[in-house]
Amino acid sequence: MSDDDNSPISAREAKQLFAGLRSAPALVLAVSGGPDSIALMWLAARWQRSLPHGPQLTVVTVDHGLRAEAAREAREVKRLATELGLPHRTLRWRGAKPKTGLPAAAREARYRLLVQAARSAGASHVLTAHTRDDQAETLLMRLVRGSGLAGLSAMARLTLRDGIVLARPLLDVPKAQLIATLKRAKIGFADDPTNRDTAFTRPRLRALLPQLAAEGGDARSLARLAGRLARANAAVEVLTDGAERFLRLRDRDDAPHGPGMRSFEAGAFATLPEEVRLRLLLRAINALGHEGPAELGKVETLMAVLDQAMAASPRAAANGRPVLKQTLAGALISLAGGRIQITPAPARRRRDR
Repeated sequence: MSDDDNSPISAREAKQLFAGLRSAPALVLAVSGGPDSIALMWLAARWQRSLPHGPQLTVVTVDHGLRAEAAREAREVKRLATELGLPHRTLRWRGAKPKTGLPAAAREARYRLLVQAARSAGASHVLTAHTRDDQAETLLMRLVRGSGLAGLSAMARLTLRDGIVLARPLLDVPKAQLIATLKRAKIGFADDPTNRDTAFTRPRLRALLPQLAAEGGDARSLARLAGRLARANAAVEVLTDGAERFLRLRDRDDAPHGPGMRSFEAGAFATLPEEVRLRLLLRAINALGHEGPAELGKVETLMAVLDQAMAASPRAAANGRPVLKQTLAGALISLAGGRIQITPAPARRRRDR
């Protein structure tokens, strides 16, 4: 990509953005009507036309039913998609809307509908228009919430959701460059006022970016940091994979095993780096619990309790008598017989009303 954040994206650069998707049978483009997604649609359509046998593109707009203007914006997206020769669908988020946590609920509904649309269209991927600016804002949001290394890696270029790949081909592209591209092509776009509504966290943090940029913390630097943290996170995941294999090799033949159980030799587990132990617990709890995913802070507390139990009662931990039993995220974690064992927790009894 060009180093000029205000230069339009060329046809050659667009080919580079979508190069890895050339062999896909079909793609769904998530287009809301804002500048980022309109640019995604226009660039993808131009890229597809340059190929002798490109993927089938379907444009999908999700109307969350939260703004009166959304229906008009969806019609405008359909008009432009038709001009570009692309089929268009509008999907609606129906039902009651939560009074708290609305952005997260809307995001969850949007991805659920987009995945359904991808299956209907025979598409392998859903393309979203997340930009470098979005990546920087996501890093800031997770930073102020105290996320761990995985969370601070921010958004990945490719993620899997219910068998459909979510792709973010514009993740290294600044928003200003997309707007410049649309201006040169004389293509209009919608302005969503919720993007400036300070009742929500993301717009409040977005308003801080100019001050951070003045100190050297612009979107480019923050996105670069997210990329470096993603590299570190991937390395720790490899270490965690190795630790799992190490613990399995240490197990005795009579160690408890089964599809509904994870079991670690407590002494060997205790020798591992703290971050690796946390990830092993997280993996086991999320795999076997029925109320997950587990919160990192609660798993950190659990591990501290495990460490204290093993240090305070090493002999008791080594014999068959349980020295710890605790539930977390629908999983039961116990320490007995020199082993840490994770199984599904019994279902909670429902109180009669």
